[in-house]
Amino acid sequence: MKCSLFLLISIFANMAIAQKSYPTMGKIIYEDPAFEKLLPKDSKIEVLASGFEWSEGPVWVKDGEYLLFSDVPKNKVYKWEEKTGLSVFLEPSGYTGLGVYSDEPGSNGLIIDSKGRLVSCEHGDRRISAMPLNIGGKITLADNYEGKRFNSPNDVVEHTNGSYYFTDPPYGLMKKHEDPTRELPYFGVYRIAKDGKVSLQVDNLTRPNGLAFSPDGKTLYVAQSDPEKAIWMSYPLDADGNAGKGTLLYDATFMLKKGFNGLPDGLKIDKDGNLWSSGPGGMIILSPAGKLLGRIEMGELTSNCAWGNEGSTLYMTVDGYVCRVKTNTKGAGW
Repeated sequence: MKCSLFLLISIFANMAIAQKSYPTMGKIIYEDPAFEKLLPKDSKIEVLASGFEWSEGPVWVKDGEYLLFSDVPKNKVYKWEEKTGLSVFLEPSGYTGLGVYSDEPGSNGLIIDSKGRLVSCEHGDRRISAMPLNIGGKITLADNYEGKRFNSPNDVVEHTNGSYYFTDPPYGLMKKHEDPTRELPYFGVYRIAKDGKVSLQVDNLTRPNGLAFSPDGKTLYVAQSDPEKAIWMSYPLDADGNAGKGTLLYDATFMLKKGFNGLPDGLKIDKDGNLWSSGPGGMIILSPAGKLLGRIEMGELTSNCAWGNEGSTLYMTVDGYVCRVKTNTKGAGW
């Protein structure tokens, strides 16, 4: 009888979780008929948690089935899971110094690397760090280029060859691009090789931000969050992983002139090479050729996104919210 009762309780508990209802927000705009194959017209954008100052850097932890994300101004990483909801995972997340550093001192972009570590872009400590999830304790992967400290690492990705690429705009500095503690003359895109050597890959972007690889790993996409030139760039990678000459993939500056709020920021790639990126109005979805397929209008500034669950759920950090929408595709390499 005890076993039967326990079984019934488990069944009802699982049913309650499966039937849990979340508030919704936003709307989906279909710019091209092909977008309906990726995101059905009855899709709902669920709000999972709220009350954050600026949510960023979502990443899904497969071994544990939960979401991690940054609240950059609060210097925290939060954990969200379906069964238990929200909790603080890591504090401090990106600044371990004394006193007030800036209005964005915490971690920004996060990934789980091939070694199962949480890799963080840390604004305040101006570095890329790695931390085992099960035991904690960070190591620095890189904190300078040719002896000069980074500005404020923003977003990071790992290539299948084991190297990391990251962007370094000024957003974490107290006075941004005019901050007197700046040591580098540009806002670069960098690569950390497997041997730890740091190389500058792109030095001519004004505000490099989110980045991602094509499914075959031969192309690097970089979003630029400059209101004067709100664009996504495409860079071919050679056999050694070095970026070649960039080409313009899509220019969304006209959307800003139409009154849309937000800039190109964090992005992810699906299995067919489509780009899902935060941008003017919310989320922008582009084909590999740079064709606008659709938009997800969120009504709030949208910072980043990540694939989760079985690979077809897109999690989004939207100003003070964390949201998700179920798609008909999957993340690249899922």
